[in-house]
Amino acid sequence: MSDCCRKKTRDEEELKSLSNRLARIEGQVRGIRNMLESDAYCVDILTQVTAAQSALNGFSKELLSRHIKTCVADGVRNGEDDKIDELVETIKKLMK
Repeated sequence: MSDCCRKKTRDEEELKSLSNRLARIEGQVRGIRNMLESDAYCVDILTQVTAAQSALNGFSKELLSRHIKTCVADGVRNGEDDKIDELVETIKKLMK
């Protein structure tokens, strides 16, 4: 199956948790834009950028953890050994 067509059904708890994280990140990014537009001091903006990056990293960690526990584990149980290769490549990309 091509990358554009793959899907994952998420349970309500997972969807809510990930969506809430993204909503907070969106708020942080809007706040950074507002700081820029209101001539905030550079270091203050950079501090908020660092916080947003940390929040995105947290989102990625949660999503990766859930991916391993569901998609990868299910794939391995079903004999889809390529799921391990996909995971390794994904981790390499995340660690750049």
